Amino acid sequence: MQPDILMIEDEPNIAEAVRFILSREGWSVDLHPDGAGGIEAILAARPRLVILDLMLPNRSGTEILQDLRAADDADLAATPVLMLTARGQTGDDGARADAVLAKPFDNQELRATVRRMLA
Repeated sequence: MQPDILMIEDEPNIAEAVRFILSREGWSVDLHPDGAGGIEAILAARPRLVILDLMLPNRSGTEILQDLRAADDADLAATPVLMLTARGQTGDDGARADAVLAKPFDNQELRATVRRMLA
């Protein structure tokens, strides 16, 4: 079954907390633990939304996002992406993401952002 959301996050506590919060809203959330194989996980799952940590081991969130946006499949390339960044990170790393949230984020803000992106 296609998940609503695929989250690529290397911090297990954050990943499980987000999965818990969003699954209580009725969304199915699959987790991928790091940047290695991130684009392959997206291709395999074909989620409605990707939540992507900016700083990942093995491959950055920026690189995964660039690969996704360059995909030959237009539907896949248009998959909405919510980028998570550490507070204070700057630059255009999230510029091609559809939304950006700084960690730590408010649970209500997370739910509202995801709700808007999946509407």
